[in-house]
Amino acid sequence: MSIVEKQYTIVDAKNKLPSLIHYVETGQTVKLTRYGKPVAVLLSIKDYKRLSRKREGYWRVLTSLRNQLASEHIFSDSGDFENLRDPSSGREIEFGR
Repeated sequence: MSIVEKQYTIVDAKNKLPSLIHYVETGQTVKLTRYGKPVAVLLSIKDYKRLSRKREGYWRVLTSLRNQLASEHIFSDSGDFENLRDPSSGREIEFGR
């Protein structure tokens, strides 16, 4: 999506709609205003789909990845993920010097 966007009043956009559609198809955006205040944005269907797709949560994605790797026999068991993190509480420090 473009950082610099064109801005039109709704009346102007109505009169220029075909050219604005061609413009947003190139990946640009158009801001629509009413009485000087932004009220809507025109954007390409590609950008709309990217922005509106449902995002999966971290745990669901991690579980899905593990299942996919297991089905492809890349990892033999869940033990492959063990010992990847240091369980210690870290180094000791002194405060108030």
